Amino acid sequence: MSTYAIARHETAESLGTVRELWGELLLAIETPPPAETWPPRETGSFLHTGSTGDEPLVVADRAPLVLREHPAPANLDALDTGLAIERMLYDLADTLAAAVQHADLDDPRRWTFRSPTSPGSRAHGPHWAAVWIEGRVHDEDTEPEPQLDGTLSAPPFDPLPLHLLHEARRTARSAENRLLRALRLEARTTPLPDQPCPYCGGELTLRTGPEQAPTACCSTGRACTAPVPLDDCGRRAWEGSDLLSLVKSVNARSGSTGTSWSDT
Repeated sequence: MSTYAIARHETAESLGTVRELWGELLLAIETPPPAETWPPRETGSFLHTGSTGDEPLVVADRAPLVLREHPAPANLDALDTGLAIERMLYDLADTLAAAVQHADLDDPRRWTFRSPTSPGSRAHGPHWAAVWIEGRVHDEDTEPEPQLDGTLSAPPFDPLPLHLLHEARRTARSAENRLLRALRLEARTTPLPDQPCPYCGGELTLRTGPEQAPTACCSTGRACTAPVPLDDCGRRAWEGSDLLSLVKSVNARSGSTGTSWSDT
């Protein structure tokens, strides 16, 4: 695969992640940041341990892809992340439009710049900006177009130069990484020194990431008697239903001291 094709693919993937998780970020703005507990937030939906007793948050009654005003945000980091990603995507769209756009003023495919009296295409939100940018990355609408009189009109966009493709890739990946960090979905390795393995007392380590199932590993290795498979490094590893069983085992063991993993 060529460098050009790889850059296109990676940019589109990052923009897709931003679009898919934007609604989650809006919810996070109104949700207090979680304490550093185990199991962590990213495993909550799988383990069904993420409930706080409050009513579930919904986005059905609001525009989920437009960052609205939040007079009392509960999570300032999530709010800052949303504003930063909006700015990154809007500025990138401005840059690409200035370089390759020839669409008529009434063409719905046109990216409209902000003015002192109008937000332009920014009014449609970051989701539309991401879709528009992806279109430029894939060189959509760069061929002459037939008219009613049989003639061909100039294309609304030029192909994206390689240096701007790499700029789009850099910006999209930066936005994706910042979003994943705000939602605590980035790849992480978290030692759990206060929650030893219930089978051998070894140190447990939790591994999480956006494209991998949560996994806990025991430092003892093959000598650990836990009834779970070994990972590629020869350590006992819990994932899936085994991870849920591990949570129950550790909490049961901690019960005698009046603490549990969720208390730490």
